Amino acid sequence: MKLFKAGGRSISQTMKGCFGSVAVAATALTLSSCGDKNQNAEEGSAPSGLVITAIPDEKVSDQEAKFKALQEFLEKELEIEVSFSISDDYSAAVERFKNGEVHLVWFGGLTGVQARKAVPGARAIAQGDVDPQYKSYFIAHKSTGLKKSESFPEAIKDMTFTFGSKSSTSGRLMPTYFIINETGVTPEKFFTQPVQFQTVGSHDATARAVASGAVQVGALSYKKYDSMVADGEISAEDAPIIWTTPYYADYNLTAHPDLEKLYGEGFIDKLQKVLVDCTDKEVLKAFNRDDLIPAKNDEFEGIYKVAKELGLMR
Repeated sequence: MKLFKAGGRSISQTMKGCFGSVAVAATALTLSSCGDKNQNAEEGSAPSGLVITAIPDEKVSDQEAKFKALQEFLEKELEIEVSFSISDDYSAAVERFKNGEVHLVWFGGLTGVQARKAVPGARAIAQGDVDPQYKSYFIAHKSTGLKKSESFPEAIKDMTFTFGSKSSTSGRLMPTYFIINETGVTPEKFFTQPVQFQTVGSHDATARAVASGAVQVGALSYKKYDSMVADGEISAEDAPIIWTTPYYADYNLTAHPDLEKLYGEGFIDKLQKVLVDCTDKEVLKAFNRDDLIPAKNDEFEGIYKVAKELGLMR
């Protein structure tokens, strides 16, 4: 089974024996057929409408504004009540999904796997057109003098380094996997200085920390970095890309099985079609994607296997 690719090159074979006894500290991390919104909902058993949330991989104020268009779009298309609710951090988004507080979540690869494994019947239903082949950037402050390379930048060993959130796929999980694959040891053993994490914000915080020189090197989502450079939030000269990882599957929209109880059998399929057929660019800004395509749970098995190896799945 090909789990990840560098261009057309499978790297599934490199998983065998690449971890060995390696262990990384474990980090645990309402939609219906159009009609009467409460027809199938038991009184007091769940919020009175579809509740959306997302992992906070950017400033929450920006996120809330971007998801407004999605909220209004789904209300119109499905004729139900829809709301967006901010989650404080990655693990909170997973816990709220497990508890049935939220019903549609924009997860990363890792958080999506964690949520679906904890909730039988949960389904990944959509992903961005770029998400089956996602990647991470390693970036460095200009003062390091590092330039972009096809090979892993061993010179970062003695530099200060930061991941994003501990539960981020592109900002922690897969960069960790690739560091182990390239060096044979965990990041904690590879770097001579303590590995850092961004506790407020995620990919945007990593980009700003490196661009400002507060940290010399960081790993983050390529989409967030590209959008921040395009919007003038950071300068590519201040924080150039020094290495790009091979591809892996990442972000996805996951639906809670309670939606079928709340709105009737077949509702999740209906929701999936509405999302995948959406061409409204304002709506798609919620995901920083040009298009949504269907997704299935088994497309993220590679992420699950890596997370298990790294001790990030219970």
